[in-house]
Amino acid sequence: MLWINKLKNLQLDIVGFLAVLGEGSVLANAQVSTLSKWVFLPRLLPAPQALLRPSRPSKLSPHPGRVTGVFSGNDRQSINHIGNIVCDADHMKEFSVRCVEISRTNSLHVKAKTKAPLTAVLLLGAALSVILIGLSIHYGDGMSLLATILLSLLSSLIGLGNKWTLQLPRRSVKDTTVPRGDVVIRYHKGSFLIVRCEEDVARELYFAPETIHYLVSHGPAYRLLSLVGTLMLMFGVIFLANAQIILQIAWAGAYMLLNAAYWIVAALPSKIHWDASCFEVKPQCLSDSEDSKGYPSINKTFTQALWKVIVVTKSIDWVKRGEAAPDTRAWRLWLLDAKHKACTVNTLSKDKFPNVTTWEVPDWDPQQHLKELLAEQAREDEKGASANNV
Repeated sequence: MLWINKLKNLQLDIVGFLAVLGEGSVLANAQVSTLSKWVFLPRLLPAPQALLRPSRPSKLSPHPGRVTGVFSGNDRQSINHIGNIVCDADHMKEFSVRCVEISRTNSLHVKAKTKAPLTAVLLLGAALSVILIGLSIHYGDGMSLLATILLSLLSSLIGLGNKWTLQLPRRSVKDTTVPRGDVVIRYHKGSFLIVRCEEDVARELYFAPETIHYLVSHGPAYRLLSLVGTLMLMFGVIFLANAQIILQIAWAGAYMLLNAAYWIVAALPSKIHWDASCFEVKPQCLSDSEDSKGYPSINKTFTQALWKVIVVTKSIDWVKRGEAAPDTRAWRLWLLDAKHKACTVNTLSKDKFPNVTTWEVPDWDPQQHLKELLAEQAREDEKGASANNV
């Protein structure tokens, strides 16, 4: 058997650390990290090749869900990224219903948080660069010094090529009267989020596409930066492969620490990395809501959840537009009856939770009523089929 008995016989595959490990964790928050002003900081970055892309994203990644305007007539097959960040409700229990009111508090833009976990890992990478420069000088290793300088400046070059600002679209003509922008968001688990807001807020968060403005807007210039960055990565790896083994061990430890930090940050909710303080979110509830975060109304079936949404919206037009219910005679009758029942109670009450707007749910069994209508339709269909056979 061959055993390592001397430190100089130890070999480390540093290329694997740079080219493979950490790519997923870096890409998980790549867009919000390149929105931050800290992106220009020279530092060590795990898997820098993940951000040396031939082309940059032209829009933020959407979130699964169906967004339907209650009064505006708008309808979208996905949730805008910022809209999902401002009010993240995709972890709701199935068939649950929540209601919030969103308003703009100022004219500022959504941006990356300065004091956030992403900033901490950036500072960690910068600190490790300084430590490795010090160790390289201490051991008199020029190859390690050049590798540290190249791979640290590579992150600044990547930041220059990927730095961007976010511009949410706004309505330019504001001297006209428009309907309210209330929105119903239906998630794949059958849960609903009702967003009560003005049309301007609905347009910014849910219906108009977000605009990305890159600092380096010229395509060929960005591709040239990517080429230079690729060369810096290659030469950095070559220099590192010729460094002393003691410094290669230090490099390996640095990248193991960085990869662990980036994976931890990637596992955190994406909302904590964004500064959306320009929007104020006030929770509302129904009279049967639970006293927990978001005041959800928990239901056993989709029909009950849909009924609760109609109680708040006092409208059923959005149901057909958003394809939230089957288009059959029984369902159409049920929707008309549900709207009539929803409009027979007080619009608002504030009895259940202090300082929280509460929507009163009428004493009506939507599931039983639908069952009766479906049975009636089945009997009529059976009679029609019998008459045709005769």
